[in-house]
Amino acid sequence: MTFQESETVELKTVVVEDIKKEIVAFANSKGGKLYIGVQDDGTVVGLDDPDGVSLQVSNMVRDAVKPDLTMFLHYETLMVDGKKIVAVDIQQGTERPYYIAKKGLRPEGVYVLQGYSSVPATNTAIRRMIKETDGDHFEEMRSLEQNLTFQRAEKEFADRNIKFGQPQMKTLGIMTQDGVYTNLGLLLSDQCVHTIKAAVFEGTNQNQFKDRREFTGSLFAQMDDVYDFIDFRNQIHSTYDRLRRIDRRDYPEAAVREALLNLLVHREYSFRASTFISIYTNRIEFISIGGLVSGVTLEDVMMGISVCRNVKLANIFYRLDLIEAYGTGILKIMEAYKGSGKKPRIETSDNAFKMVLPNLNAGTETEEPKSTGGEDQIIALIERQGTVTRRETEKLLGLGQSACGRLLRRMVKEEKIIQKGKGKSTHYCLSE
Repeated sequence: MTFQESETVELKTVVVEDIKKEIVAFANSKGGKLYIGVQDDGTVVGLDDPDGVSLQVSNMVRDAVKPDLTMFLHYETLMVDGKKIVAVDIQQGTERPYYIAKKGLRPEGVYVLQGYSSVPATNTAIRRMIKETDGDHFEEMRSLEQNLTFQRAEKEFADRNIKFGQPQMKTLGIMTQDGVYTNLGLLLSDQCVHTIKAAVFEGTNQNQFKDRREFTGSLFAQMDDVYDFIDFRNQIHSTYDRLRRIDRRDYPEAAVREALLNLLVHREYSFRASTFISIYTNRIEFISIGGLVSGVTLEDVMMGISVCRNVKLANIFYRLDLIEAYGTGILKIMEAYKGSGKKPRIETSDNAFKMVLPNLNAGTETEEPKSTGGEDQIIALIERQGTVTRRETEKLLGLGQSACGRLLRRMVKEEKIIQKGKGKSTHYCLSE
């Protein structure tokens, strides 16, 4: 019997640490045979304890390779030229990619064959193996990033007295039964790679930015931070019906909440592009990647029919009382505008979904902004720097020129601040 290394044969004199790479590479490729007790040139040197060598390799694979590969390895002791060697037959595994546990599901831990050599796999090759093995359902696929933390998610669950240990993670689909984090786990982790970009514009187009932010971290953190960003700019305006004052926010809070949750739960996360929220003087636009699920029309959505793209993610939001039931979000948004004379608008394409919420107070001549903490912030800024200009208050509060002007005039009228100077030199200081 002659031995020669090839794409399916590897020769080793003794068991060495690198044997793990060879086994992983065979399992990730088309399989192969590993002969121990044979030199690289094919010379048989034999083994004193072949059973011990087989056990050593078996323990190494069990402890150092993930997922479990032991069932795909077969050991046999052969007698060649009067000497004993061990033949390890490695089949292609069904849970590729296999990787060195200490290195993780990354190129430095995943090996494939390239010619006669075992080399680190590319990220593209790893993703392809995951897709072939796990299917095409994004949230159930194994995450390329396995070094994850869940501080924000733990807080979200703790706030609702729901356990969040490994058993619960496995039940919810955050990790596999083998303890490998899924893409769903990545979305809820502090290391989530998907972001939301929000911008505030002066006027009704994108010609002039007033503010912009990018929100990162766990989807739970993004959810709270983005809502606060919008809520701070969701001004309260007052109108009068005879002697009765009527206060109304620019956007119904229920509509903002449901639009944001819809953005998070239904977007297509297999794309790395950010989602966008654009705030204009007359509307807010929520734009998420991923159009309607195949087979569902816009008319279906308006009737309350919902086919969820991310079922496991939606289930977690449901368990945390963030959403009540599938298909109710759009109806709640429409209901929030009932009787206002304005109606939200939905636009879809093959790859995007846009929800447009109209500003209830846009175009109302008698509207008057009510303080939402802005007065305290202006006073605090004056106390720090002595005076403040209208432009500085616009930047501080994220309001438009007209709204800031009205707020400052009211504070002057109520003798909370004093106006000094004229024209471009106008500034404000505290009343003495």
